[in-house]
Order: sequence, then structure tokens, then C-alpha cells
Amino acid sequence: MTDNEIRDLLLESGALLEGHFELRSGLHSDRFFQAALLLQYPELAGRVCEELAERFFDDGIEAVISPAVGGLIVGHELARALGVRAIFADKENDSLVLKRGFVIGEGEKVLVAEDVITRGGRVQQTVDLVRAYGGEVAGIAVIVDRSGGAANFDVRLESLVSLDLDAYDPDACPLCAAGTEIETPGSK
Repeated sequence: MTDNEIRDLLLESGALLEGHFELRSGLHSDRFFQAALLLQYPELAGRVCEELAERFFDDGIEAVISPAVGGLIVGHELARALGVRAIFADKENDSLVLKRGFVIGEGEKVLVAEDVITRGGRVQQTVDLVRAYGGEVAGIAVIVDRSGGAANFDVRLESLVSLDLDAYDPDACPLCAAGTEIETPGSK
């Protein structure tokens, strides 16, 4: 799939929204990628995740982990495409933990999956969790990178598309200054 085909899917599914949004990172933006609106269609979820999985076919991935909730479907679909197991990390006291009997083996090659990154905080927590269990982070796979290159990790990051969407500190947000009502979308 080309970047334009992926962007068309985001628009057609209604996943790329316009307005005034508070992001999980605390930043504000005039556009928001609501992955759930794309991922609600299993065929589309499978297509985009298979496209993303192709970038990791030769990397010996043994498991895919995603932070709950946003990355769950992405992680599951990537794992299906790669033929490996899918696990997820639960949020507990603003940290990520493994529950439900999930384990990561010493040296296990694990792919971190997420729907979208802005600053990459939740992805970094997931990377740290894998390493705390002795796993090897083989890479990071996201559908949308909206960080503008700012999200930086010490492992390879692959995204299907980079969206250069404006993001503002709340104190410098022109939408706030204009009195535009703010929405807090996402899984919170």
C-alpha cells in the first residue's frame, strides 16, 4: 500500500478527525487520529496490519506486545500476520504491567505494537517492560507516527504513515486562545 492509499483509508473510515483535541500526551491539536474508527472494520484492520507486519517478516519475532487499550487490535492483527502470539500490558498506577498469566521469556524477540504515537511515552513504557522481563525488543510497529520525528527509541520504529499534525502545548494553543471547545478522544 502506498502512503496515499493508507491516508485514503484513514479518511474513508472517518479515523482522521478535525476539531480541538487534548491528546493523551497532554498536547493539543486541531486533528486527531482515532484508530478505533479504522480498526472497527476487521478487513481494514487486517489489511493495514499485514502491510505493517511485512516489514518484520525476516526478524524472527516470537511475540507481539501492545499497551492496552489502543494497541490491542494492532498487536493482535500483527501477531496473526506474523504467526506468533499476542500479549498486552495493562495500565496500573500509570505504569504498565503484565497480568492474566502473560509472560515474556528471557531473550524472547518481541515486537512492540501501537496504533499511534505522538511523544511515544506509552511505547517507551512497553519497551521498558519487555526488557524488565529479559526480552529483546526487536522493533516497534505503529500505524501512525504523528511525532514529526520527535519520538525517538533505541530500536527500529516502523510506521505505515507519518502524519505531520500540529500539536501545541496547552499554554500556547491557538485553539484555546480562540475559545474553541476541547474534546478528549481516545481510550481514556
